[in-house]
Amino acid sequence: MTAAEFQNLTKSFGDFTAVDDMSLTIPQGRLTTLLGPSGCGKTTSLRMLAGYLSPDSGRILIHGTDATTTPPEKRNLGMVFQSYALFPHMTVAENVAFGLKVRRVPAEARRRKALESLELVGLAHQAGKKPKQLSGGQQQRVALARAIAIEPELLLLDEPLSNLDARLRIQMRAELRRIQSETGLSVVLVTHDQDEALEMSDEMVLMKDGRIQQQGAPQDVFPNPANRFVAEFLGYENFLTLAGGRRATVRPEHLRLTENTAGTADARHTADAATLTLTGHVRDIVYRGVDVLTTVTATDRSGDEVRLLVDSRATTVPDLRIGDAVSVHAPDRHVVTLSN
Repeated sequence: MTAAEFQNLTKSFGDFTAVDDMSLTIPQGRLTTLLGPSGCGKTTSLRMLAGYLSPDSGRILIHGTDATTTPPEKRNLGMVFQSYALFPHMTVAENVAFGLKVRRVPAEARRRKALESLELVGLAHQAGKKPKQLSGGQQQRVALARAIAIEPELLLLDEPLSNLDARLRIQMRAELRRIQSETGLSVVLVTHDQDEALEMSDEMVLMKDGRIQQQGAPQDVFPNPANRFVAEFLGYENFLTLAGGRRATVRPEHLRLTENTAGTADARHTADAATLTLTGHVRDIVYRGVDVLTTVTATDRSGDEVRLLVDSRATTVPDLRIGDAVSVHAPDRHVVTLSN
């Protein structure tokens, strides 16, 4: 089942192409994140889906119907903005019921639906208060309840947690995931936070320069980044060249250190063909209690010097000093070959 679809969507602002021939299917009843750095096109994509921007070319389908030129108020989409956009003169219940009032829902039905939506976000007891009497996290939940109250075909969330402190962001991630699971809503979330996307997504879509770089379930994308951009954005630290000029990456926690008394500086495979080994020298050691971060400079198969960050359990790392010769080992199953 498909909730929405982009077909060869393009949008430019002057000489800047924000979305470049983008095609994307948004599954029904799932939480899809559009993820990437500022300027990658994720918010422009969301605003085109909402109807606030018109594409230069391409089509937008909502449940199989062409909605490219349909005005926002007729798309039956719920939208939660970064700034919450609550009406300060209205009570919490009035804010939540506002979209229903615009749709001419009778007063008693509005009241009942507003309270049901507030109950879903755990704020029914705050129905009579004004937004300024609530915390930032509570205001965000009111904005979410207002979007849900109209029973949208799609719920669109534009960086909804970016104004919250770290503790509240973590709480709201779980809250949003619970609400999506309980309601079965199709949700599209825009974020620049990879942790947020990994934790919340059923489907994550990584974007750069208006194009999709990789998409899929977090469990599929994270261990198998398609290219260096995706790998760096998801927190991979170590990049090197393998035999044949192939580019690769490996995460710090998948590397193992051993002392190298021979002190050789070439890159080679060990006798264990399933393990890649690079030799080099320790350049920095950071003790963090549970683990130790060791920076090693080594030479890869291309002859280039590479910087490797090794994350070791404090109980297993050898007793090393800056300048010591070491070998860095990576099981081949954890060495990810990149397309570019």
